[in-house]
Amino acid sequence: MDPRTLQPEPRARLLSFDGGGIRGLFALQYAKRIETLLREKTGNPDMVLADYFHYVGGTSTGAIIAAFVSWGLPVAEIERLYRINAAAMFQKSGLLKRFTSHRFVAEGLSRFLRDFFVEDDGSPATFGTKKLKTLLLVVTRNASTGSAWPLSNNPHAKYNNLESPGNNLQIPLWQLVRASTAAPTFFPPEILEVKGEGGKPLVFAFEDGGVTPFNCPAYLLSIMATLPEYNLQWKTGRENMSIVSIGTGGTKLGRGDRLFVDVLAQAKNLPSSLIGSFQQYQDLLCRVNGECRFGPPVDGEVGDLMRPNGEGKFLYARYDKVFSGDDLLAAEQVTRKGFTLDNLELMDFLIERGTAHAEETVKLSHFDEL
Repeated sequence: MDPRTLQPEPRARLLSFDGGGIRGLFALQYAKRIETLLREKTGNPDMVLADYFHYVGGTSTGAIIAAFVSWGLPVAEIERLYRINAAAMFQKSGLLKRFTSHRFVAEGLSRFLRDFFVEDDGSPATFGTKKLKTLLLVVTRNASTGSAWPLSNNPHAKYNNLESPGNNLQIPLWQLVRASTAAPTFFPPEILEVKGEGGKPLVFAFEDGGVTPFNCPAYLLSIMATLPEYNLQWKTGRENMSIVSIGTGGTKLGRGDRLFVDVLAQAKNLPSSLIGSFQQYQDLLCRVNGECRFGPPVDGEVGDLMRPNGEGKFLYARYDKVFSGDDLLAAEQVTRKGFTLDNLELMDFLIERGTAHAEETVKLSHFDEL
């Protein structure tokens, strides 16, 4: 029996990371604050998030973070890896491909992931590797079939049967993470070969999980931890489960006082608008089904839903921020390229603002106590 699948005591702790490109550095500051507080509480200066959380999930840049967390890295090291590999991850394509296919080549990001996720003997680590200290959820989209593909290393899951001719645990870990980050127009899809019924090889194109409803995978993570069909069936209830959902920060997605915009503007804004709406809905599902201990307001009607819920299936905390006008003015002092997902000039700004907001908001009582 894989000990990672056993019912955690006293509480199953789930950790979720949204997608958001380079703004993953902002999310890491929340994670760093949690790690710091846990080290202070336990008196263990070497404690990492994988020592505390049992199931970690992520989408796109969140999948990279989640995989590193599950691998057992301290957050400071994950941040270091982000910074030193950022330029390689966002290496521009040639002019023709930049305007007709994808803005960045995949090789820099692929090399970074491929070189890191290896076994002790240097061979590629698979999704079934024991070097992952927790259960891990990676959200991607099968562009060939047009369906979301949430993949977990839970060995009891239907498509992870080691006795079958082919199973998802045999896929190289780096490829699954890279598939989750293959944002359309940003990166080319990741081509993966999986095996169907009877071991028949199937070749699919995979792309960014952010273009599924699960750019915020927190509620999906709870489902995969508890629904009988996923063959884990951890207990629900505030005393049995907690979820921490971490966003990457963002800007208001409305068009403001422009009542009408042209077709090009609508096409440009539609993807981010849909992703933002899905994130909000997934967050809302967690607040309604759990006991929300912390989170910014969902909207003007329901507010933040921070209240006791004796029927809650889990404790829930959501850490995220919509950048204010003052934040955007401060960002303009360091970059003129805007709040795009690939703007590397924002790295120091994201770390600075993320650190300040995390120190202001994160408390262990949001998800660690009744």
